[in-house]
Amino acid sequence: MDELLMSPVDLHCHSTASDGLLTPTELVNLAAAQGVRLLALTDHDDVDGLAEARVAAKEAGIWLIDGVEISVTWNKRGIHIVGLRVDPTCPELVRGLESIRAGRMGRARKMAESLEEVGISGSLEGAHRYAENERMIGRAHFARFLVETGHAKNVKAVFKKFLVGGKPGYVPHQWADMAEAIGWIKASGGIAVLAHPGRYDIGSTNMLALITEFKAAGGSAIEVVSGSHTGEQHQEFADYAREFGLLASVGSDYHGPGENYLELGRLAILPPGCQPVWREWAEAKSAELLT
Repeated sequence: MDELLMSPVDLHCHSTASDGLLTPTELVNLAAAQGVRLLALTDHDDVDGLAEARVAAKEAGIWLIDGVEISVTWNKRGIHIVGLRVDPTCPELVRGLESIRAGRMGRARKMAESLEEVGISGSLEGAHRYAENERMIGRAHFARFLVETGHAKNVKAVFKKFLVGGKPGYVPHQWADMAEAIGWIKASGGIAVLAHPGRYDIGSTNMLALITEFKAAGGSAIEVVSGSHTGEQHQEFADYAREFGLLASVGSDYHGPGENYLELGRLAILPPGCQPVWREWAEAKSAELLT
């Protein structure tokens, strides 16, 4: 990709505070080295990495946005809502995230039991070795264990054979209600963004229903450019953004070296006609971002 077409903005990535491979400091330093000027750390259901990331961003000379990615159940499906410019100390947000994390250990035990049924033992202990934040144990940690033990060649391949619907290790789970999660984000002063919609594979009718409900609940933006979106999907979700009057966001969903569709700093710019979610942010103006 031509460097001139790369976005200097990345508003969706993960650190060791959830299921990323890099510490908040390492993540920020990599982003700076890759030309990112405006970065959001959006760990799953946890904001503990933000303080460290903020210090690192100041030292690296880039602008950090406080964020989080909240696990939601919608229509019996798991989806993700990113909160941007949240206040990580907001009591309502803090309580909400704690309620989600409380269910993760029970889910992890059931995942290990499912893998045990197909002859894969020790997965819970193995997953824990990869989870620096034990409160945040999840599928990515199990996936790394499955790669380590030779059950898949890489993390991407894991999710073709394990940990997804109908496969060993998959455990359905009731996450937060979508309106509830958006309420936590808004209570903290943040902006709710529908994360990587192209990954949900729910068909056009359900996608329209999802976006309609998301906006009705107070959602403000949609990830048009995502690390897992194709070029065609960039335009598809740009069209949805315009149709529903939503702001457009960009995010790699970066988890670490070798585990991503795209690396940090390698996102395409937004398609013409989109209104960037950062258009009125003081941080974006300071970073001299016009689009």
